[in-house]
Amino acid sequence: MSPRLLFGLGNPGKAYAQTRHNAGWQALDRLAARHGGEFRRTRLLHAEVCDLRVEEPRLLLVKPQSFMNLVGPVLVRALDVYELDRTQALVLVDDFMLPFGRLRLRATGSAAGHNGLKSIEEALGGAQYPRLRLGIGPAPPGAAWADYVLKRYDAAQRRALPDLLDRAADAATTWAREGLDAAMNRYNPAGE
Repeated sequence: MSPRLLFGLGNPGKAYAQTRHNAGWQALDRLAARHGGEFRRTRLLHAEVCDLRVEEPRLLLVKPQSFMNLVGPVLVRALDVYELDRTQALVLVDDFMLPFGRLRLRATGSAAGHNGLKSIEEALGGAQYPRLRLGIGPAPPGAAWADYVLKRYDAAQRRALPDLLDRAADAATTWAREGLDAAMNRYNPAGE
């Protein structure tokens, strides 16, 4: 079976490490830790990569090292390097419109104002690629979304974060092993 690529969105640097905008990276970190995997820089991509060969299919966890609005070319390059098509890659991304802790898998969709997804859609030439949205919201009324996503989790969110990251890692693994429909049926809220 061909490998599956899990592409987590986040911003590089210690200042962003524990922010809501890095939820995609945080889910990949959780998955790598479960299996004793380590992220390493590679000359092939402007990214850190963790190659998990625990079960079939092989999982390639990729954390681009460019800022959010420049991740699209990194994904395109990763697909080229690993000889995969866009259906074999799942983008893990934060979503401040979803209630904290909710997951939503889709085969396609809009960027909904997310600069990382805008960059990916521009680089791929469309929105037809699977994505797993991790709910980090809702942003407080009147709050600027950019300020909200670039801040650290509040106390209640920090307590609930391990569960969110575990379920996101499980959903991504289910997508890789059983397909998008199985993952959607198991992890999307009822009725979606």
